[in-house]
Amino acid sequence: QVQLVESGGGLVQAGGSLRLSCVASGRTFINYAMGWFRQAPGKEREFVATINWSGSITYYADSVKGRFTISTDNAKNTVYLQMNSLKPEDTAVYYCATKFGIVVRTAPSVDYWGKGTLVTVSS
Repeated sequence: QVQLVESGGGLVQAGGSLRLSCVASGRTFINYAMGWFRQAPGKEREFVATINWSGSITYYADSVKGRFTISTDNAKNTVYLQMNSLKPEDTAVYYCATKFGIVVRTAPSVDYWGKGTLVTVSS
């Protein structure tokens, strides 16, 4: 059974940093894309960042480009999201996601979801 377990969320002041982690288990993830989505209260789940299995391809939402960095450690089956220069509008539950393929950029295309980790950015 595939499991994605996120960690690293918390409360941070605007301008601060957090690093989210997602540990994947339950199958071989070769040729699976990993990604991060987020959902703020009252809003739809939105794409944040994605990376291919080898780590050579990344895409970011315009709203986080230049501030967030996605990376992967295949030996640990772990994907990270380094978040710098956080803003109050980054407040959301952040979800780890995976799908077979190069990238995962839309919620309907996701094969597996984690349960999420809450990030709160205070002003």
